[in-house]
Amino acid sequence: MRNWTHKFICASLVAGWLGSATTIFAGDVKLLNVSYDVTREFYQDYNKAFAAYWKQKTGETVVISQSNGGSSKQAESVVNGLEADVVTMNQPLDIDVLHTEAKLLPANWADRLPNHSVPYTSTIVFVVRKGNPKNISNWDDLIKPDVSDVIPNPKTSGNGRYSYLGGWGYALKKSNGDEKQAREYVTKLFANVPVLDTGGRGATTTFADDGIGDVLLTFENEAALIQKDFPDQFEVVLPPISILAENPVAWVDQNVKRHNTEVIARAYLEYLYSDEGQELAAEHYFRPVNEAILTRYSTRYKPVKLFTVEDIAGSWQKAQQTHFSDGGIFDQIYQQ
Repeated sequence: MRNWTHKFICASLVAGWLGSATTIFAGDVKLLNVSYDVTREFYQDYNKAFAAYWKQKTGETVVISQSNGGSSKQAESVVNGLEADVVTMNQPLDIDVLHTEAKLLPANWADRLPNHSVPYTSTIVFVVRKGNPKNISNWDDLIKPDVSDVIPNPKTSGNGRYSYLGGWGYALKKSNGDEKQAREYVTKLFANVPVLDTGGRGATTTFADDGIGDVLLTFENEAALIQKDFPDQFEVVLPPISILAENPVAWVDQNVKRHNTEVIARAYLEYLYSDEGQELAAEHYFRPVNEAILTRYSTRYKPVKLFTVEDIAGSWQKAQQTHFSDGGIFDQIYQQ
């Protein structure tokens, strides 16, 4: 069993930096992938696979370092000088900001790779304690007075934003678009949240290691990892309706030009769409965009009705302005 608390504290102390254990030689090509909180295990395997592929194709040795943390905090770090060659985030806002705040990449970054630069997706599920003692099955159960929910901070975490918007969207659809009822729902939801961690892995530590809360809202891949690392302690509940989490990627133009890594950075991201990259994503409980590979894993991904951020908020930009900007709805409804 992993010691989640130890991992999270260590990651925090080094600002989310997970350097490669490989010895770096002068002639090696170096890449830095800045990613969100719960992709650590996936990219550990993917980086090895890509390095082997690149070595066979070009003869070059590539050493890939990894930085993980709350998605928006990671984006802020890149804006403030963390020299990412590539960013692999869980929402487009955290790549858009690299253009709007620092002009590190072009506004049309999403048009440069297939599927709007989204190689895999996820959704929000509920992790409950063994036996599901609070009988959690749908979003309405999360706002019962005796239920304690663990959700990371929507101001710093994409996981938190998707969880918030999942609840907002559920309430909107249930009430035929009544935003007053949606606001009442998220108010009750976050009244049941005892602590706001900055990222998804911190929320996992709070729930699994510290024993706080009755239900953890998190991405599908993180839920699977919790079950693997804590056998017979937790169950995963897939609600009948949830939100589609699209996970975009991009190379950071200004940084790769300075590092002379543009060709390999682009190849690194393109390899995510290869059969091997898609298989690895599926093995780590991300939903691949390759339909044939997704079909092979159909028993792993139970049917769920998914809505998008655009369905319930118009766009990510509108969602950010309305819900998560300073003074937005989240600030108005959340009481520490």
